[in-house]
Amino acid sequence: MSWKDRLQVLDLDPNDRVELTCRRCGHLRYLTGLALLARKGALRLTLSEVEARARCRQRGCSGTMRLAMPNERNTVGFVGGIA
Repeated sequence: MSWKDRLQVLDLDPNDRVELTCRRCGHLRYLTGLALLARKGALRLTLSEVEARARCRQRGCSGTMRLAMPNERNTVGFVGGIA
């Protein structure tokens, strides 16, 4: 059981973003919690069910999508070396 199985669409804040990446062509799109809440019948879905239903919107692709929650924290690369 992953984190996608434990979270429902209702658990998302309206400002939360989820990232959908096409497994076939690599197209990337973002959905907000508000956009997911506005979809008919999506309120009781888990995020794994949303991922299973999502399809790519690129012309001629319609591949399956991989869902991820982007991290909004600042990341810092390693600065330094061997002295």
